[in-house]
Amino acid sequence: MAERFLADGFVRIDGAFDRATADECVDRMWPDTGCDRDDPATWTKPVVRLPGYGGGPFARAAGSPALHDAFDRLVGAGRWRPRGGLGTIPVRFPHPDDPGDDGWHVEGSYLPDGATAYHTNVFSKDRALLMLFLFTDVGADDAPTRIRVGSHLDVPPILEEYGERGADFLEIGPRAERASASRPQALVTGDAGTVYLCHPFLVHAAQPHRGHRVRFMAQPPLEPAEPITLDRTDGAYSPVEQAIRTALSR
Repeated sequence: MAERFLADGFVRIDGAFDRATADECVDRMWPDTGCDRDDPATWTKPVVRLPGYGGGPFARAAGSPALHDAFDRLVGAGRWRPRGGLGTIPVRFPHPDDPGDDGWHVEGSYLPDGATAYHTNVFSKDRALLMLFLFTDVGADDAPTRIRVGSHLDVPPILEEYGERGADFLEIGPRAERASASRPQALVTGDAGTVYLCHPFLVHAAQPHRGHRVRFMAQPPLEPAEPITLDRTDGAYSPVEQAIRTALSR
């Protein structure tokens, strides 16, 4: 797992949580979309964003043993905070309109003093992983997130320039897109219950929905329990840290 993560910037965990849990989550979310799940005529927007959900099936999905084991292996035992639920959930509908949010980017995770857009820095403050939870089956036509394989190695040299304060994702995005332009592309597809665990600096993008079934996916961060460290006296670097160090030629 660690070797794949270091090279590609992500790993895919099939069956991270069971389909019954995924279905229960979807059943709870559908009414909040404001749409009728049985009437496509009510699907009038390409994307609807739902607020975060916690407890019940959402806590079970976020707290699965398979994921906790992977967190230990990628971030380090004791170095991450358990989640009791999931953050904002973009629901993507089959729709002819441009969703308007399909640019290549890396995630921001904190707001420095005076900032109006979320920032990130070379230490990936407040984000140990980007996680993509599939609650519905997602095929190539169902608006799967696009990821640039290996692009997590292109971003640290850019972020290093901005120091501890970092830069907002709107500024970093275009630079990360240009730096990773030659990387191969992969699609975040899979059965309901699949989770992709991504390096915080993986360059990714949404895309229009060309299929027929509505896609429910969560994209929460895994929060660190301690800051990501690029100079450890004991050399006990996690794969997340190792990747950043490799990108910086340390």
